[in-house]
Amino acid sequence: MTRKYYVAGMLLTAAVLVATAMAYPHLPDSIATHWNIRGQVDGHGPKWTLYLAGPGVMAGVMLLMYCLPWFSPKNFEVDTFRSTYLQIMLVLLCMAAYFYGVMLWADFGHTVNMGRALIGGGCLAIVLCGNLMGKIRRNFYMGVRTPWALANERVWNATHRLAAKTMVAGGLVGLGLSAASENFWLVLVVLLIGLLTPAVYSLVFYKQLERRGEL
Repeated sequence: MTRKYYVAGMLLTAAVLVATAMAYPHLPDSIATHWNIRGQVDGHGPKWTLYLAGPGVMAGVMLLMYCLPWFSPKNFEVDTFRSTYLQIMLVLLCMAAYFYGVMLWADFGHTVNMGRALIGGGCLAIVLCGNLMGKIRRNFYMGVRTPWALANERVWNATHRLAAKTMVAGGLVGLGLSAASENFWLVLVVLLIGLLTPAVYSLVFYKQLERRGEL
């Protein structure tokens, strides 16, 4: 059942590898590898690093996601939400492929608004991950892993139901703002609110349960 997710990930990684091999001969020896918040190039490197930035990163993500369940302690196993865990892996791989594709397109000399493209892609990834938050069970690798959420399953579940809403809302608002304006700091503030609100809620809810003697 879970094999299909790894097959999809390997096919996506292989497609990025093939695209890199096809593009490689047509690129200059030194390429842009980093852009600042204003979309200006502030880092260069040899073009062979493309194999690390694209297929290398994606293969590393898959290997990490494959190994992490082995380290899970009892009562915090990834197996309790394995399908969701692997769906998030695919979201991460798609995000990595998208970011790499934007970089490769820019390295070919095309004009790209990097700030808007990267932040917009990040917002979309947050929306997709937000849709899965409510299905994540207690673990040490993904989700809102505050001490209070990890300490109590009821707090964990309530926190992640809220996170599903705030992440989707924050990601959609951020996506709209990044498409409509260049004020990326405002987008970051919106995203931080969506991401941090559940963390604060986990503390508040835990303390409420504690006062009522329900822990």
